[in-house]
Amino acid sequence: MNYRAVESSREFLLRLDNGADWREEIEEFAELEDIESAWFNAMGAVQDAEVWFYDQTEQDYRSVTFDEPLEVAACVGNVALLDDEPFAHTHAVLSRRSGQSLAGHLNAATVFAGEVYLRAFDEPLEREHDDVTDLDLWL
Repeated sequence: MNYRAVESSREFLLRLDNGADWREEIEEFAELEDIESAWFNAMGAVQDAEVWFYDQTEQDYRSVTFDEPLEVAACVGNVALLDDEPFAHTHAVLSRRSGQSLAGHLNAATVFAGEVYLRAFDEPLEREHDDVTDLDLWL
């Protein structure tokens, strides 16, 4: 286990712009506010989505694209530096009109409506390559 104590001094509420990219909006906000580490929760709706699933055997992401309106029933993620830029590691549970749920790493999605609560940490966190998982992980 790898851990550290963090302190937060700033909290934000965001409304994402209609037509923007969900994850990019969070990253742009982090850059605007000079946030190098944070935790966020969000909800809303998207017009389409690209969801990734990490194949642990192949150690590679598999992409699935949904070209349909979806509710963002739950979204959680963190912000850390990746290659000296804020990166929003974003996971979401999306639901179809039928109520069927889709979930995974939200790589991209066109915002219909999005509301985000973000808590910024005082200490910067940077993603570093982990040889065991072949992922860029924080701490």
